[in-house]
Amino acid sequence: MFSFLSKKKPTTAAINGLAITVQPKETLLQAALRQGIDFPHSCRVGGCAACKCKLVNGKVKELTEASYILSDADLDQGYILACQSVPTTDVTIEVDISAQQARRQVQGRVIGQERLTHDITQLRVQLDEALTYKAGQYANLSLATLPGVARSYSFATPMQPEAQVSFFVRKVPGGTFSSQINEQDVVGQAITVDGPLGDFWLRPTDAPLFLVAGGSGLAPILALLQDALASQSRRPVTLLFGARQARDLYALDQIQALERQWPAAFHFMPVLSADDIEPGWTGARGMVIEHIPTHLPVGAQAYLCGPPVMIDAAVPLLKRLGVAPDHIFTDRFTTLHDPLSAAA
Repeated sequence: MFSFLSKKKPTTAAINGLAITVQPKETLLQAALRQGIDFPHSCRVGGCAACKCKLVNGKVKELTEASYILSDADLDQGYILACQSVPTTDVTIEVDISAQQARRQVQGRVIGQERLTHDITQLRVQLDEALTYKAGQYANLSLATLPGVARSYSFATPMQPEAQVSFFVRKVPGGTFSSQINEQDVVGQAITVDGPLGDFWLRPTDAPLFLVAGGSGLAPILALLQDALASQSRRPVTLLFGARQARDLYALDQIQALERQWPAAFHFMPVLSADDIEPGWTGARGMVIEHIPTHLPVGAQAYLCGPPVMIDAAVPLLKRLGVAPDHIFTDRFTTLHDPLSAAA
């Protein structure tokens, strides 16, 4: 008879001074979008940190652990992921919407499709107008022939003067978008590029660069390096690239060109992890993270991009090896099945 007393009530969230109502079991992001706030976001499942915001007052229930994607400094300052936070009291939130304001949807056309490996295709797009982004960021792509389907991919090059952009699309079993890109001719098709998104870009410092890429996670790493070279960076570089078989290695010519032109030390090491590596391979073997202790430069700034299992193992290892949390930057390539926003 007193069950009505335990019924949860809506809470209030003040977002940058604007008060909204949050229903029971509703996340901050869901409530903000429902009430017309242009809140920064992308994946909606806690995998990208695009919805990172500061909890100034109040309490929230976090649906997933945020420490794998937010730095220790972020956590100490009270940052949370809006898509994974359900208020348990009235809350006050501060969010930087400057990056969101720069986000745009730009139309374009596919002008190139190049097979890089058996399951990765490079997609080249000519935009109708230039899109401003930082090397390392990503965008949501949608083809006119796949209405309602959007997928997230990192820019594989820095900004180009002719408004061309490039992406590496790995085929995911059952992936609607990635299967079309890898199996069908899409040259000439209309495409929408929605971005930029993400906070994975090169931070200014003289510290050595330590880069770890897995699979198609090489895309933003290449963009970072190309942009740094154009900016005449003289930072020493160590790049580890993890793949299963030799057939999964790609962009080696690009990496060798970067190595030749780099004005400081540049060390590149591919690592193969399969048990049945093709005969003739004399390079490094095992999981790429196993080679981090041997090749990590002293005082390095680390950038990692690849599957979650790689990132989740590498980050704590780097911390144990003495890399400061605010010198570790990650981009986790997740595979989702949400038709509105997913990486596939």
